[in-house]
Amino acid sequence: MATLADILDLAPGVRLGEEVGTPPGDPIPDRAVQPYRPIRDYALIGDCHGAALVARDGAIDWACLGRFDAAPVFTRLLDAKSGGFLHLAPLRQARSARRYLDESAILVTHFADEGGRANVIDFMPVGHHPDARRHDATRLNAPGWIVRIAIGVAGRLGFEMRYRPVLGLKKMSAPTLACDGGVATGKGVPALHATVPITVSGGEASARFELTAGDVVCFIVAPAAIPHLDPLGAANRLLGTTRRFWQDWIGTCRYEGAHAAMVRRSAVTLKLLTFAPTGAIVAAPTTSLPERIGGPRNFDYRYCWLRDAAYMLYALTALGYGAEAQAYVEFLHQRHLRRKGVHLMFSVAGELVSEEEDLTSLSGYRDSGPVRIGNAAAKQRQLDIFGETIDLAYLYEALGGRLNAGERSALVYLADCAAQGWRERDNGIWEIRSERQHFVYSKIMCWVALDRAARMFGDRPSWAEAQRAICQAVHEEGVINGHLVGAFGRTGMDAALLITPWLGFPLREGVMARTLDAILDELGEGHYLRRYRTEDGMGGEEGAFLMSSFWFAGALLHQGAHDAAAQLFDRMVTKANDVGLYSEEIDPQTEAFLGNFPQGFVHLAVITLATHFELYRSGGSAALAGSHADRAQRHIKGGRLFGPFGRLRDLAAIVGGAPRRSVLILP
Repeated sequence: MATLADILDLAPGVRLGEEVGTPPGDPIPDRAVQPYRPIRDYALIGDCHGAALVARDGAIDWACLGRFDAAPVFTRLLDAKSGGFLHLAPLRQARSARRYLDESAILVTHFADEGGRANVIDFMPVGHHPDARRHDATRLNAPGWIVRIAIGVAGRLGFEMRYRPVLGLKKMSAPTLACDGGVATGKGVPALHATVPITVSGGEASARFELTAGDVVCFIVAPAAIPHLDPLGAANRLLGTTRRFWQDWIGTCRYEGAHAAMVRRSAVTLKLLTFAPTGAIVAAPTTSLPERIGGPRNFDYRYCWLRDAAYMLYALTALGYGAEAQAYVEFLHQRHLRRKGVHLMFSVAGELVSEEEDLTSLSGYRDSGPVRIGNAAAKQRQLDIFGETIDLAYLYEALGGRLNAGERSALVYLADCAAQGWRERDNGIWEIRSERQHFVYSKIMCWVALDRAARMFGDRPSWAEAQRAICQAVHEEGVINGHLVGAFGRTGMDAALLITPWLGFPLREGVMARTLDAILDELGEGHYLRRYRTEDGMGGEEGAFLMSSFWFAGALLHQGAHDAAAQLFDRMVTKANDVGLYSEEIDPQTEAFLGNFPQGFVHLAVITLATHFELYRSGGSAALAGSHADRAQRHIKGGRLFGPFGRLRDLAAIVGGAPRRSVLILP
């Protein structure tokens, strides 16, 4: 168990400069002047069930507890005037710097002014379930708490705590709070436990206190008031368990190549976006962060997209996380293959996604309304999903996984759907809301569905005929001026075409190289790339898509342009925020983050690109050839990750229990 001394040793100070008399870190803007924090200013904490965003000024402005798509208790991210929050920061104007502890999900923020210095440690407790097997980080316990520990480092520093919980996004009301014995409670909202006296006024609880060196103050947000809780003792114990859990988890990452720190941070971020009870992974933990300030492109990303599946499985297995990959595949089997239907996304518990609803009573981030819950894209027609589903299954089997007869029958059904429906128009990978088109990427993914199905189940005349027809159509209608285009009969480009080299689709010599030139020419803006520039029915504009830059570097690498790809990768690594997180998009002029944050698919692209560089360094261009399954087998050197012939480490997971040091016993 961690001791108070351990807590004090966690962050003795973050020294960012040597200038005498200047506190470290950057000045914190006054919220009276800037009511919204830049998206770049946030850091993510979570417990693999829910998540929260902590701003650089010490405010938690967003939190969904228990599950990612739950009604949020803190919502100031989307409405600065009436949203809920948990504020913990110095009384006087100060500077701050921050970092994650030990490559974990424990955030340490260092505050300083001329009079004193202090650290605030933020985390959501998580650990192994007592019955979990060794190295199985999918059976987890988490009480659904947010823990905040303020520690005096030097001098004297006054702090203020303000707690204003709300009843989700629809009601956005703050219930009247009551205080009893250091616990603030209200109907329908979590309870706040404190080690300092707190006062209550209406829907807000507050406290003021001063920290000198060695002083420790603790606050715990829990789903309900816990009788006789010792907040500091509980925080002390849970901090030790949570720290060891993350040490154990990141310690199993086997990546040691270039930009290892960023790859490992991306791995932790993906883990934080995983819903442990089912294995589902959400696209982002937020909703309605705008793709352009003041614009209407605000969507709910707190769901699990099937499209991410093969890429997610590939990235997790390349890093050595077999248990997470297995859990994710099982989630998709249960919710998708066994239904014999095509569903684009699910809730984290496996339900179909609710209807999209505009909540016009909220102002939205920086007045960028509407705020939305649900997602209308769930009912769109997106033909690429056939290829992504069967490609996932092929990758899973190649790594030793087994599919039952019903699942294999469902895959055959999906291949038949691809063979029969590839000629149809669809909404495409970017989920456009204008008229459907013949997207080239969608056609190529139908070819992928049939190619992988033939490898799994043998050749079938209808599949082979459809494959030939798709190839002919792509080359005749999807290639204009010698390069691929976004849709048949249209000259506009599409960043999704950058994935083509990794799919094994047969292109004529020079087509992909010219496609890269055309994409850069049309979609490039400074160091970044747009997804597309064509009308999509959503109105307004959007920023540059960060994932596209990583895709472009990957396509360069596949073309053998190693140095250019490496330079672009090096540049993009520097575009993360100070704690290594990426949003969905970025403003090419100001480099302000845009869109939901942090974006799992961008971090997935970081991992995929890094592992491709490692393959290239070990085997050259030949090591990059083929499908995801071919490259994954090269990563694990022809072994099996799943099934009875898995690697020895996974055998240990069967016979051994979870490490006792990171087992969390729920309060």
